[in-house]
Amino acid sequence: MSSETGADGREREPGSEPEQGRDEEAVSRFVERFAADMTEAGMQRMASRVFAALLADDDGSMTSAELSEQLQISPAAVSGAINYLTQVSMVGRERDPGSRRDRYRLHNEIWYATFASRDRVLTRWEHTLREGARTLGQDTPAGARLTETAEFFEFLQTELIGLMDRWRDHRKKLDLS
Repeated sequence: MSSETGADGREREPGSEPEQGRDEEAVSRFVERFAADMTEAGMQRMASRVFAALLADDDGSMTSAELSEQLQISPAAVSGAINYLTQVSMVGRERDPGSRRDRYRLHNEIWYATFASRDRVLTRWEHTLREGARTLGQDTPAGARLTETAEFFEFLQTELIGLMDRWRDHRKKLDLS
C-alpha cells in the first residue's frame, strides 16, 4: 500500500484530504505565537516550537520529518528539541506499527503531568534549601533566607496538590476525560 505526501508535509493514504476547513497559515501563526509565549517564559525556543506544533496537531503526534517540514527546521533542531521535551516529560517517543520511524506524541493530561513533575523538583529544592539553612546556620541572614525559601516551596507544593485535585474534579465536570 503506498502513501503520498500532502501540502502540509504529512503522509496520507492516496485520495485522503487534510483536515477540512483548516487554515494552515493561521495554524502556523498560532504555533509561532504560542511558542514565543513559552520561550518568553523560559523554555528553549526550538522546544517551544516543536511542542506548540504537536499541541496544534489533531492527534498530538508527528514524526521528525513532519515537524521539520511544518516548522521549516533541520532534523537536528527537531532532535534537540525532542530530547529536551522528553527529558522534561512533555513528549513521548513511540513507533508506528510496521515502521522504523519514531513518532513523537504529547502525553495524556500534558499540563497535569508537567506540573506534577514540577512538584518533584520543588521537593528536591526544598530539601536542599533546608540542608543549606542548617549548614549556614538558621540564625544567620543567609540561613534565614534559605529557610524562608524552603517554607515557600513547601507552601507552594501543598497548594499545588490541592489545585491538581480540584483540576481533576473540574475536568470530570467538563467531561474532558
